[in-house]
Amino acid sequence: MEYNKYIDHTNLKPDATKEDILLLCAEANKYKFKSVCVNPAFVSLAHELLAGSDVLVCTVIGFPLGANTTEVKEFEITKAIQDGADEVDMVINISAAKNHDWDYVYNDIKACVDKASGTLVKVIIETCLLTEEEKIEACKAAVKAQADFVKTSTGFSTGGATVEDVKLMVDTVKSSPLKVKASGGIRDKETFLKLIEAGASRIGCSKSVKIMEDLLNE
Repeated sequence: MEYNKYIDHTNLKPDATKEDILLLCAEANKYKFKSVCVNPAFVSLAHELLAGSDVLVCTVIGFPLGANTTEVKEFEITKAIQDGADEVDMVINISAAKNHDWDYVYNDIKACVDKASGTLVKVIIETCLLTEEEKIEACKAAVKAQADFVKTSTGFSTGGATVEDVKLMVDTVKSSPLKVKASGGIRDKETFLKLIEAGASRIGCSKSVKIMEDLLNE
């Protein structure tokens, strides 16, 4: 199994330097990861560094709180694609989800999907802040909006990916083309493998090199 192709090699730290992104992209090239995931200000640099490779450039939208207005998220997506992003991971309006305003959640996602115009969209629902019912409804909104993925976490809230959440999300979207991305707190081979076994099609992590080295040394 090509475990490297599950990985979005990630550095979303607020204090990430240009040198950090140079290293991230070099590592992604070496291990042929599926993508690098960087903050919007680094999209142009990552696009330049990865030109000619199979490694995609992913960035985040409305990150990490999801509280930006829909119009701001749309602008972010337009700019990210202009700068060379191949994929965008947008955060839902978590307050709207907690208010059970599912029309707002759907419309927010749908506007982003439409603005992306075919660029792959992953929808971050921030599972650690939602009840089971809210996780299900958020996933249903992403299905209705015709996104490409639902994603567990930003990695910047109170918790990250769990096997239970991935299974729930996979079960919720199974009748649609949507896939599930697990992210947040994935630091070792054992967790990585358990999340894939649970049904995750993509794994977002910053410890990708360690995980790959451990897998290769089995």
